[in-house]
Order: sequence, then C-alpha cells, then structure tokens
Amino acid sequence: MIRFLKPLIAACALVAGVAQAAFPERPITLVVPYAPGGAADAVARLLAARMGAKLGTSVIVDNKAGASGTIGASFVAKAPADGYTMLYDATPYSINPHLFPKMPYASTALQPLSLVLLAPNVLIVKADSPIKNLSDLIAKAKAQPGQINFASGGSGTVQRLAAELLRQRLQLDMVHVPYKSGGPAITDVIAGQVDFMFGTVAATYPHVAGGKLRALAVSAPERSRRLPDVPTVAELAIPGYEAYEWNGLFLPANTPAPVAAKLRQAVQDALKEDEVKQRLADLGAQPIGSTPAEFATFLQKEDAKWGEVVRKGQIKLD
Repeated sequence: MIRFLKPLIAACALVAGVAQAAFPERPITLVVPYAPGGAADAVARLLAARMGAKLGTSVIVDNKAGASGTIGASFVAKAPADGYTMLYDATPYSINPHLFPKMPYASTALQPLSLVLLAPNVLIVKADSPIKNLSDLIAKAKAQPGQINFASGGSGTVQRLAAELLRQRLQLDMVHVPYKSGGPAITDVIAGQVDFMFGTVAATYPHVAGGKLRALAVSAPERSRRLPDVPTVAELAIPGYEAYEWNGLFLPANTPAPVAAKLRQAVQDALKEDEVKQRLADLGAQPIGSTPAEFATFLQKEDAKWGEVVRKGQIKLD
C-alpha cells in the first residue's frame, strides 16, 4: 500500500505546486472600504490597473463603504485565503479598534501585505485669518481657552486625531466641530465658520495655491515637496510630532506565502513606475512599498499612538 501512496502523494504535491505557480488564474478583487471618489479609492484604482498588468489578470476594485471602513475590512477578513481578495485600507484601520465597542472581525483575521504610501496633513486657516502662523494659533488658544474651534471629517479620521494630538501635546483647550466629510469642513474653514483644521495636501493645496487658505504647518516629520515653504509641526512646536494619512494592502490571514510574495512584488513594481510616482506626488504622497514585516511594525506604532490619543481625549464616534 505504501508504495502506491508515495507516487500519489508526490503527484498531489506536484499538482499543488503547479496550481500555486499558476496564480493568478482569474481576476482579483481589491476591496476599498470607502466610497468611490475619495483619495484612497483613486489610488487604489491606479494601483489595481498597474498590478493587473504585472500579474497578467484584471484587478477589480469593489467599494464596500460604511462604518469607517470596517464593513469592507470585515468582508476581506472572512474571504478565502487564496490571494483573490485583497483589502486596500487607510489610517482608520488603526483608529477603529479604539472607537468601536466591538470590531466585526478579529485582529488576527487580516495579514499586512505592504504599506503603499504616506501622506501628511496640512494645518490650514482661511487666507485672511489673523492667525498668521502656528505660534499665533497656540497663543490665541492659550489666551482664549475653549474659544478656538477646529473642523474635521469625523471623529475617526486622521484630521480629527491630528488636531487632538496637537491639543494634547500642548495642553490646549479647543473645541472640535465634526463634519460628515472633509470637503464641507474645508469649505467652512474658507468661510471662517471654524478657525482651523488638518486636511490632506490633495484636498487643501488647490485652495492654498488659489489664495483661499493659508497653510501653517505640515504634520509629517519632513516638509512636503508640494509645500516646501511650509514648516512642520515638529520643527515649530512639538518635536517628534507626526500624523499621516496612510494607505496599505492586506490579505486574509493564512494566505499562502508564495501567493502573497507574488502580490507584493506586483505592488512594488507598480510603485516604481514614473506615472504612478507622479500621480502620488500630485497628491502630496510618498510611495513606500514595504515588506509585510515592516508594515506590521508600522501598524503597531500607529495602533499605540492613536489608542493613547483616543483614550486621553475620551473620543467617541460622532
């Protein structure tokens, strides 16, 4: 019996190896847990097209928006671990566990594949605001506790937590004004309805260049290439301060290593293309293309940072 089993086992192993080597044999779904038209969706679609070309198949973007991204993330967490379903998520992934009483999927249900990009936020005020720089903002907040307000696209956004991190580090008393999204928040900063906000470079730059907004500081440790004359919060007031919008790719846990490696290589190759690098630069973003281990370490730091900010600020979902 054993001598008959050995060839069978060898044949099965060969078939498995061939099937694995043939990946992908059909289209791949890239789930974006946010609505179409946003920054994450735009980059996901760009990346999907490039990855599909590298892999020799179609990578189809599927928007499953809702609940700060947890609906789409949960869908991928429960998908087969075969490489045919990926998640393209963003910063709320690290914030949600500290805001939701119970997450719809286990923290171990997804495995990091690659950090795709980092994009700083910009602290903005209306162009004719008496607040000319970050020092003015800090001085006014200290002189008028509870009178300075700041906008955001919601409590679970980096816009909100970047301002809260600033407030906590400088021990300021300021009031948060939540909006349903970043667009209306920026509109009200331009109108002077709120004093300031942190917004993405992509969303705020046209208004800064057009003379409707003034950029006071950048939330990354280094200055933005898109706004080279705008200093960082770290160099002006809080050493070590950083608050990024990030995008990254995830797979269902236990996806075979060779499949994950092939997908990661496609990501890295796509991010090296000149057109992709230029599109990201236009958004004020920096392409990364990390290893899974590097992405996992990054996520641990993000989790610790935003968890502390949420706890100290007693932040709740809107």
